[in-house]
Amino acid sequence: MTIKKFGLIGHPIAHSLSPALFKAGYDGRYPYELIETADFEEAYERFLEGYDGINVTAPFKELAFAKADILSPECKTIGATNLLVKTPEGIKAYNSDYLGVRMWLTEVAEGLKSVLPPWPQGEGPTPSEWEGFFSNPPQPPQKFKTLIVGLGGAGKAAAAAAESLGMEVIRMNRTIKDDMTHSLDDFRECFREADIIIYNIPAAISELEELTDSDFALGKPKHIMEANYRNPSFDEALIRKMKAANPLAEYSGGRTWLLYQAVTGYEIFTGEKPDLQRMSDVL
Repeated sequence: MTIKKFGLIGHPIAHSLSPALFKAGYDGRYPYELIETADFEEAYERFLEGYDGINVTAPFKELAFAKADILSPECKTIGATNLLVKTPEGIKAYNSDYLGVRMWLTEVAEGLKSVLPPWPQGEGPTPSEWEGFFSNPPQPPQKFKTLIVGLGGAGKAAAAAAESLGMEVIRMNRTIKDDMTHSLDDFRECFREADIIIYNIPAAISELEELTDSDFALGKPKHIMEANYRNPSFDEALIRKMKAANPLAEYSGGRTWLLYQAVTGYEIFTGEKPDLQRMSDVL
């Protein structure tokens, strides 16, 4: 019996926690390797020659998207993938940033139950299985307002995840992309009004230093998630300030993002649920 083999492409990725997470999730039963090169075509050829599935990280997400034969609905919406899987029909692309953030959102939104669909053992979810979530998104018990700060690949995935759950999405970016995008000039006002904030800018913005106690929505829950786990913008001092102002406010760092996208992505790879507790212990 041939053992399936998986890996990660991107550059640089020597620091990645993905191999340790994958090993913990499956108790070392499947190989998972770093395929590190600055040349995307070389990395992709190595995937085709020796791996059943790969995770994709910067700067290759859009290039990998263009290689896929089959796109999941979230990939079509986002225009990027971070997960490719070989199938008899061709290379399938998924976006586990979307899937992971979606799982997190269903947990933090009060009263909203997880709606991730099951899929057959040994298979990943097909595009048709996801279509219903885009045409008829489930509606939460209240209209949660979600602020997405930074509209790169991760931010686009987060926005799509929030919209798929029927949430009100506020988009914000350093560069204004369209009439629906707020500038950072509106950061404090939008931050104050939002129930959920997903921060995707890789560096701290000066507007974070300007937040006051009143911006943390006193007396009601406020949930913040950040994508960056190596150099978080929400430092310990800012988190202490937030908790002192509003004990109901919660911060989830980039390692939570990494864990949730890994849990959803690895199950697509193998058809088996990874061990969440072992993976959490690694982080």
